[in-house]
Amino acid sequence: MVPGADVLAREGWRALAGRRIGVLSNPTGVLGNGDHVVDSMIAAGVRPVAAFGPEHGFRGSAQAGGSEGDYTDPRTGIPVYDAYGADAAKLAGMFTKAGVELVVFDIADVGARFYTYIWSMYTAMSAAGRTGAGFVVLDRPNPIGGKPYGPMLRPEFASGVGLKPIVQQHGMTVGELAQYFAAELLPADGVRVADLRVVWAEGWRRDILFADTGLNWTPPSPNMPTADTALVYPGTGLFEGTVFSEGRGTTRPFEILGAPGVDWRWREELTALALPGARFRETYFVPTFGKFVNQTCGGVQLTVTDPASFDAIRTAVAMLVTAKKLHPGLFGWRPDNGIDKLSGSDRLRTMVDRGAGVDEIVSSWQSELGEFSTRRRPYLHYR
Repeated sequence: MVPGADVLAREGWRALAGRRIGVLSNPTGVLGNGDHVVDSMIAAGVRPVAAFGPEHGFRGSAQAGGSEGDYTDPRTGIPVYDAYGADAAKLAGMFTKAGVELVVFDIADVGARFYTYIWSMYTAMSAAGRTGAGFVVLDRPNPIGGKPYGPMLRPEFASGVGLKPIVQQHGMTVGELAQYFAAELLPADGVRVADLRVVWAEGWRRDILFADTGLNWTPPSPNMPTADTALVYPGTGLFEGTVFSEGRGTTRPFEILGAPGVDWRWREELTALALPGARFRETYFVPTFGKFVNQTCGGVQLTVTDPASFDAIRTAVAMLVTAKKLHPGLFGWRPDNGIDKLSGSDRLRTMVDRGAGVDEIVSSWQSELGEFSTRRRPYLHYR
Protein backbone atom coordinates (compact mmCIF):
# COMPACT_ATOMS: atom_id res chain seq x y z
CA MET A 1 0.00 0.00 0.00
CA VAL A 2 1.78 3.13 -1.25
CA PRO A 3 0.17 6.57 -0.75
CA GLY A 4 0.37 9.13 -3.54
CA ALA A 5 2.98 11.18 -1.66
CA ASP A 6 5.37 8.22 -1.58
CA VAL A 7 4.78 7.66 -5.30
CA LEU A 8 6.08 11.16 -6.09
CA ALA A 9 8.81 11.04 -3.43
CA ARG A 10 10.40 7.92 -4.92
CA GLU A 11 10.66 9.89 -8.19
CA GLY A 12 12.43 12.73 -6.39
CA TRP A 13 9.37 14.97 -6.72
CA ARG A 14 10.38 15.60 -10.35
CA ALA A 15 6.76 16.09 -11.40
CA LEU A 16 6.66 19.28 -9.29
CA ALA A 17 10.03 20.71 -10.28
CA GLY A 18 10.12 24.18 -11.78
CA ARG A 19 6.73 25.24 -10.41
CA ARG A 20 5.90 27.71 -7.63
CA ILE A 21 4.25 25.28 -5.25
CA GLY A 22 1.90 25.90 -2.35
CA VAL A 23 1.27 22.93 -0.08
CA LEU A 24 -1.99 22.51 1.83
CA SER A 25 -1.18 19.89 4.43
CA ASN A 26 -0.88 18.94 8.09
CA PRO A 27 0.98 16.23 10.05
CA THR A 28 -0.72 13.47 8.04
CA GLY A 29 1.22 14.61 4.95
CA VAL A 30 3.94 12.17 5.88
CA LEU A 31 5.93 9.55 3.99
CA GLY A 32 6.47 5.96 4.98
CA ASN A 33 9.91 6.86 6.34
CA GLY A 34 8.42 9.48 8.66
CA ASP A 35 9.47 12.57 6.69
CA HIS A 36 6.88 15.27 6.12
CA VAL A 37 6.22 15.88 2.43
CA VAL A 38 7.41 19.49 2.62
CA ASP A 39 10.70 18.46 4.22
CA SER A 40 11.12 15.71 1.60
CA MET A 41 10.45 18.14 -1.25
CA ILE A 42 13.05 20.58 0.06
CA ALA A 43 15.62 17.80 0.50
CA ALA A 44 15.05 16.88 -3.16
CA GLY A 45 15.55 20.48 -4.28
CA VAL A 46 11.86 21.29 -4.80
CA ARG A 47 11.15 24.15 -2.41
CA PRO A 48 7.52 25.26 -1.94
CA VAL A 49 6.90 29.00 -1.82
CA ALA A 50 4.27 28.62 0.93
CA ALA A 51 2.35 26.17 3.08
CA PHE A 52 -1.29 26.44 4.10
CA GLY A 53 -2.74 25.08 7.33
CA PRO A 54 -6.32 23.72 7.71
CA GLU A 55 -8.25 23.28 10.96
CA HIS A 56 -5.78 22.31 13.74
CA GLY A 57 -2.95 23.94 11.76
CA PHE A 58 -0.10 22.95 9.45
CA ARG A 59 1.80 21.29 12.29
CA GLY A 60 -1.41 20.10 13.97
CA SER A 61 -1.09 21.72 17.38
CA ALA A 62 -4.52 23.42 17.62
CA GLN A 63 -7.68 21.90 19.10
CA ALA A 64 -11.07 21.54 17.39
CA GLY A 65 -12.31 24.77 15.83
CA GLY A 66 -8.84 26.32 16.05
CA SER A 67 -5.78 26.92 13.91
CA GLU A 68 -2.21 28.13 14.27
CA GLY A 69 -2.47 31.51 12.51
CA ASP A 70 0.05 32.88 10.01
CA TYR A 71 3.72 32.33 10.80
CA THR A 72 7.08 31.34 9.35
CA ASP A 73 7.76 27.64 9.81
CA PRO A 74 10.90 27.42 11.97
CA ARG A 75 12.12 24.21 10.37
CA THR A 76 11.90 25.25 6.74
CA GLY A 77 11.63 29.04 6.76
CA ILE A 78 8.56 28.77 4.55
CA PRO A 79 5.65 31.17 5.20
CA VAL A 80 2.60 29.35 6.53
CA TYR A 81 -0.83 30.85 5.88
CA ASP A 82 -3.85 30.10 8.05
CA ALA A 83 -6.40 28.66 5.62
CA TYR A 84 -8.93 27.49 8.21
CA GLY A 85 -12.21 29.33 7.82
CA ALA A 86 -11.00 31.22 4.73
CA ASP A 87 -13.48 31.40 1.88
CA ALA A 88 -12.38 30.92 -1.73
CA ALA A 89 -11.84 34.63 -2.32
CA LYS A 90 -9.63 35.04 0.74
CA LEU A 91 -7.67 31.88 -0.04
CA ALA A 92 -7.22 33.01 -3.64
CA GLY A 93 -5.71 36.19 -2.23
CA MET A 94 -3.24 34.11 -0.24
CA PHE A 95 -2.30 32.12 -3.34
CA THR A 96 -1.75 35.34 -5.27
CA LYS A 97 0.30 36.93 -2.49
CA ALA A 98 2.55 33.88 -2.30
CA GLY A 99 2.77 33.59 -6.09
CA VAL A 100 1.45 30.02 -6.09
CA GLU A 101 1.22 28.35 -9.53
CA LEU A 102 0.44 24.85 -8.32
CA VAL A 103 -1.43 23.79 -5.17
CA VAL A 104 -0.49 20.42 -3.71
CA PHE A 105 -3.02 18.88 -1.31
CA ASP A 106 -1.92 16.11 1.05
CA ILE A 107 -4.15 15.55 4.08
CA ALA A 108 -5.54 12.24 5.32
CA ASP A 109 -9.33 12.25 5.55
CA VAL A 110 -11.35 9.95 7.81
CA GLY A 111 -14.37 9.52 5.55
CA ALA A 112 -17.03 11.65 7.27
CA ARG A 113 -18.78 14.64 5.68
CA PHE A 114 -18.38 16.74 8.81
CA TYR A 115 -14.60 16.27 9.01
CA THR A 116 -13.46 19.62 7.68
CA TYR A 117 -10.41 18.72 5.59
CA ILE A 118 -12.39 17.76 2.49
CA TRP A 119 -14.01 21.21 2.57
CA SER A 120 -10.58 22.81 2.91
CA MET A 121 -9.76 20.96 -0.30
CA TYR A 122 -12.99 22.13 -1.95
CA THR A 123 -12.27 25.75 -1.03
CA ALA A 124 -8.67 25.44 -2.21
CA MET A 125 -9.85 23.99 -5.53
CA SER A 126 -12.23 26.91 -5.91
CA ALA A 127 -9.43 29.36 -5.10
CA ALA A 128 -7.14 27.63 -7.60
CA GLY A 129 -9.84 27.98 -10.23
CA ARG A 130 -10.06 31.71 -9.53
CA THR A 131 -6.29 32.25 -9.82
CA GLY A 132 -5.57 29.82 -12.63
CA ALA A 133 -3.34 27.65 -10.42
CA GLY A 134 -3.07 23.93 -11.05
CA PHE A 135 -4.16 21.46 -8.38
CA VAL A 136 -2.51 18.17 -7.40
CA VAL A 137 -4.00 15.73 -4.90
CA LEU A 138 -1.67 13.20 -3.29
CA ASP A 139 -4.18 10.47 -2.60
CA ARG A 140 -4.39 8.32 0.50
CA PRO A 141 -6.71 5.43 1.42
CA ASN A 142 -10.05 6.07 3.05
CA PRO A 143 -9.37 4.49 6.46
CA ILE A 144 -12.94 3.26 6.88
CA GLY A 145 -13.38 1.77 3.42
CA GLY A 146 -15.16 2.64 0.23
CA LYS A 147 -18.86 2.09 0.94
CA PRO A 148 -21.21 5.06 1.45
CA TYR A 149 -23.74 5.36 4.28
CA GLY A 150 -26.13 7.91 5.71
CA PRO A 151 -28.16 10.94 4.72
CA MET A 152 -27.43 13.59 2.10
CA LEU A 153 -26.73 17.17 3.11
CA ARG A 154 -29.51 19.53 2.09
CA PRO A 155 -28.13 22.78 0.61
CA GLU A 156 -29.93 25.03 3.09
CA PHE A 157 -27.97 23.37 5.91
CA ALA A 158 -24.55 24.02 4.37
CA SER A 159 -21.82 25.07 6.82
CA GLY A 160 -18.15 24.61 7.55
CA VAL A 161 -18.87 20.98 8.47
CA GLY A 162 -20.60 20.35 5.16
CA LEU A 163 -20.42 22.81 2.28
CA LYS A 164 -22.03 20.75 -0.45
CA PRO A 165 -24.45 17.81 -0.88
CA ILE A 166 -22.69 14.52 -0.23
CA VAL A 167 -23.75 11.76 2.15
CA GLN A 168 -22.55 11.56 5.73
CA GLN A 169 -20.09 8.68 5.18
CA HIS A 170 -19.06 9.25 1.58
CA GLY A 171 -16.85 6.18 1.05
CA MET A 172 -14.43 8.00 -1.27
CA THR A 173 -10.78 8.98 -1.13
CA VAL A 174 -9.79 12.63 -1.32
CA GLY A 175 -8.61 12.03 -4.88
CA GLU A 176 -11.97 10.61 -5.90
CA LEU A 177 -13.74 13.45 -4.12
CA ALA A 178 -11.57 16.00 -5.93
CA GLN A 179 -12.71 14.58 -9.26
CA TYR A 180 -16.33 14.55 -8.05
CA PHE A 181 -16.07 18.15 -6.82
CA ALA A 182 -14.52 19.33 -10.09
CA ALA A 183 -17.17 17.73 -12.28
CA GLU A 184 -20.33 17.79 -10.18
CA LEU A 185 -20.15 20.63 -7.66
CA LEU A 186 -17.65 23.38 -8.50
CA PRO A 187 -19.28 24.21 -11.87
CA ALA A 188 -22.43 25.22 -9.99
CA ASP A 189 -20.28 27.86 -8.27
CA GLY A 190 -19.04 29.05 -11.64
CA VAL A 191 -15.58 27.57 -11.05
CA ARG A 192 -13.45 25.38 -13.29
CA VAL A 193 -10.12 23.90 -12.19
CA ALA A 194 -8.06 24.06 -15.36
CA ASP A 195 -5.40 21.54 -14.34
CA LEU A 196 -6.44 18.86 -11.83
CA ARG A 197 -4.21 15.87 -11.28
CA VAL A 198 -4.52 13.05 -8.77
CA VAL A 199 -1.50 10.94 -7.83
CA TRP A 200 -3.28 7.72 -6.95
CA ALA A 201 -2.29 5.44 -4.10
CA GLU A 202 -1.02 2.02 -5.08
CA GLY A 203 -2.47 -1.20 -3.69
CA TRP A 204 -5.69 0.05 -2.09
CA ARG A 205 -9.12 -1.50 -2.64
CA ARG A 206 -12.50 -0.29 -1.42
CA ASP A 207 -12.80 -3.16 1.07
CA ILE A 208 -9.44 -2.44 2.76
CA LEU A 209 -9.60 -0.70 6.14
CA PHE A 210 -6.67 1.18 7.61
CA ALA A 211 -5.63 -1.68 9.89
CA ASP A 212 -4.87 -3.76 6.80
CA THR A 213 -2.86 -1.16 4.87
CA GLY A 214 0.42 -1.67 6.74
CA LEU A 215 0.69 2.11 7.15
CA ASN A 216 1.38 3.93 10.41
CA TRP A 217 -1.55 5.91 11.80
CA THR A 218 -0.83 9.63 12.14
CA PRO A 219 -3.61 11.35 14.10
CA PRO A 220 -5.19 13.77 11.60
CA SER A 221 -6.51 15.85 14.50
CA PRO A 222 -5.98 15.81 18.28
CA ASN A 223 -9.19 13.88 18.97
CA MET A 224 -8.69 11.26 16.25
CA PRO A 225 -5.96 9.27 18.04
CA THR A 226 -6.43 5.86 16.41
CA ALA A 227 -7.91 4.17 13.37
CA ASP A 228 -10.54 2.75 15.75
CA THR A 229 -11.72 6.32 16.35
CA ALA A 230 -12.19 6.81 12.62
CA LEU A 231 -14.42 3.72 12.37
CA VAL A 232 -17.00 5.14 14.79
CA TYR A 233 -16.62 8.85 14.03
CA PRO A 234 -19.10 9.18 11.10
CA GLY A 235 -21.76 8.12 13.61
CA THR A 236 -20.72 9.20 17.09
CA GLY A 237 -19.49 12.53 15.75
CA LEU A 238 -23.20 13.40 15.83
CA PHE A 239 -22.95 13.60 19.63
CA GLU A 240 -21.13 16.90 19.18
CA GLY A 241 -24.59 18.25 18.36
CA THR A 242 -26.02 17.05 21.67
CA VAL A 243 -25.54 18.03 25.31
CA PHE A 244 -23.90 14.63 25.94
CA SER A 245 -20.12 14.37 25.97
CA GLU A 246 -18.66 12.87 22.82
CA GLY A 247 -15.61 11.81 24.83
CA ARG A 248 -13.36 14.82 24.24
CA GLY A 249 -11.05 15.06 27.22
CA THR A 250 -10.85 11.26 27.58
CA THR A 251 -8.38 8.79 26.17
CA ARG A 252 -11.00 7.40 23.72
CA PRO A 253 -12.86 10.34 22.14
CA PHE A 254 -15.96 9.39 20.10
CA GLU A 255 -15.81 5.88 21.58
CA ILE A 256 -16.70 6.98 25.13
CA LEU A 257 -19.97 8.90 25.38
CA GLY A 258 -22.24 10.01 28.20
CA ALA A 259 -23.18 12.67 30.73
CA PRO A 260 -23.55 13.15 34.49
CA GLY A 261 -26.46 11.04 35.73
CA VAL A 262 -26.44 8.47 32.92
CA ASP A 263 -26.55 4.97 34.39
CA TRP A 264 -26.16 1.31 33.45
CA ARG A 265 -29.51 1.14 31.66
CA TRP A 266 -28.11 2.76 28.51
CA ARG A 267 -25.60 -0.01 28.05
CA GLU A 268 -28.23 -2.68 28.74
CA GLU A 269 -30.67 -1.16 26.25
CA LEU A 270 -28.02 -0.89 23.53
CA THR A 271 -26.75 -4.41 24.12
CA ALA A 272 -30.28 -5.78 23.80
CA LEU A 273 -30.50 -4.29 20.29
CA ALA A 274 -27.70 -6.63 19.12
CA LEU A 275 -26.35 -4.02 16.70
CA PRO A 276 -24.07 -5.68 14.12
CA GLY A 277 -20.36 -5.34 14.77
CA ALA A 278 -20.79 -3.30 17.96
CA ARG A 279 -20.20 -3.97 21.64
CA PHE A 280 -21.01 -1.61 24.52
CA ARG A 281 -19.38 -1.38 27.93
CA GLU A 282 -20.78 0.54 30.88
CA THR A 283 -18.25 3.20 31.81
CA TYR A 284 -17.70 6.24 34.03
CA PHE A 285 -15.31 9.04 33.13
CA VAL A 286 -14.20 12.58 34.03
CA PRO A 287 -13.38 14.76 30.99
CA THR A 288 -10.31 16.96 31.28
CA PHE A 289 -11.65 19.40 28.66
CA GLY A 290 -14.71 19.84 26.48
CA LYS A 291 -18.12 19.16 28.00
CA PHE A 292 -18.47 18.39 31.73
CA VAL A 293 -14.87 19.21 32.67
CA ASN A 294 -13.97 17.61 36.03
CA GLN A 295 -17.45 16.11 36.38
CA THR A 296 -18.12 12.41 36.70
CA CYS A 297 -20.10 11.15 33.72
CA GLY A 298 -21.81 7.85 33.19
CA GLY A 299 -22.17 6.31 29.78
CA VAL A 300 -20.88 3.68 27.41
CA GLN A 301 -17.76 2.79 25.54
CA LEU A 302 -18.42 1.63 21.98
CA THR A 303 -16.09 -0.99 20.52
CA VAL A 304 -16.22 -2.22 16.93
CA THR A 305 -16.01 -6.02 16.97
CA ASP A 306 -16.62 -6.66 13.27
CA PRO A 307 -15.85 -3.76 10.91
CA ALA A 308 -17.37 -5.61 7.95
CA SER A 309 -20.86 -5.57 9.46
CA PHE A 310 -20.58 -2.35 11.49
CA ASP A 311 -22.65 0.67 10.40
CA ALA A 312 -21.41 3.69 12.36
CA ILE A 313 -24.38 5.89 11.50
CA ARG A 314 -27.08 3.34 12.26
CA THR A 315 -25.31 2.55 15.54
CA ALA A 316 -25.20 6.23 16.49
CA VAL A 317 -28.88 6.68 15.65
CA ALA A 318 -29.66 3.80 18.03
CA MET A 319 -27.57 5.51 20.70
CA LEU A 320 -29.42 8.81 20.24
CA VAL A 321 -32.86 7.14 20.30
CA THR A 322 -32.14 5.09 23.42
CA ALA A 323 -30.46 8.00 25.24
CA LYS A 324 -33.56 10.14 24.77
CA LYS A 325 -35.85 7.27 25.75
CA LEU A 326 -33.99 6.35 28.95
CA HIS A 327 -32.81 9.78 30.09
CA PRO A 328 -35.25 12.37 28.71
CA GLY A 329 -34.31 14.80 31.46
CA LEU A 330 -30.61 14.57 30.65
CA PHE A 331 -30.45 14.13 26.90
CA GLY A 332 -30.96 17.08 24.57
CA TRP A 333 -29.68 18.90 21.54
CA ARG A 334 -27.25 21.80 21.62
CA PRO A 335 -29.28 25.04 21.66
CA ASP A 336 -27.85 26.12 18.31
CA ASN A 337 -29.21 22.96 16.64
CA GLY A 338 -25.70 22.07 15.54
CA ILE A 339 -27.02 18.56 15.05
CA ASP A 340 -28.78 19.79 11.90
CA LYS A 341 -25.49 20.91 10.37
CA LEU A 342 -23.81 17.65 11.30
CA SER A 343 -26.60 15.41 10.01
CA GLY A 344 -27.28 17.64 7.00
CA SER A 345 -30.90 18.59 7.74
CA ASP A 346 -33.42 18.86 10.58
CA ARG A 347 -34.78 15.39 9.80
CA LEU A 348 -32.73 13.39 12.35
CA ARG A 349 -33.50 15.81 15.18
CA THR A 350 -37.22 16.03 14.48
CA MET A 351 -37.62 12.28 13.99
CA VAL A 352 -35.83 11.45 17.24
CA ASP A 353 -37.91 14.08 19.06
CA ARG A 354 -41.19 12.61 17.87
CA GLY A 355 -40.16 9.11 18.97
CA ALA A 356 -39.33 7.51 15.62
CA GLY A 357 -37.52 4.19 15.79
CA VAL A 358 -34.09 3.36 14.43
CA ASP A 359 -35.37 1.52 11.36
CA GLU A 360 -37.73 4.33 10.43
CA ILE A 361 -34.99 6.94 10.71
CA VAL A 362 -32.43 4.95 8.73
CA SER A 363 -34.99 4.09 6.05
CA SER A 364 -35.77 7.77 5.52
CA TRP A 365 -32.53 8.43 3.64
CA GLN A 366 -32.08 5.24 1.63
CA SER A 367 -33.32 6.71 -1.66
CA GLU A 368 -30.93 9.67 -1.54
CA LEU A 369 -28.08 7.36 -0.52
CA GLY A 370 -28.80 5.25 -3.59
CA GLU A 371 -28.82 8.33 -5.81
CA PHE A 372 -25.46 9.46 -4.44
CA SER A 373 -23.99 5.98 -4.93
CA THR A 374 -24.96 6.13 -8.59
CA ARG A 375 -23.81 9.71 -9.13
CA ARG A 376 -20.35 9.14 -7.64
CA ARG A 377 -19.66 5.98 -9.67
CA PRO A 378 -17.88 7.64 -12.65
CA TYR A 379 -15.33 9.18 -10.26
CA LEU A 380 -14.30 6.03 -8.41
CA HIS A 381 -10.73 5.01 -9.22
CA TYR A 382 -10.36 2.06 -6.87
CA ARG A 383 -12.26 -1.22 -7.07
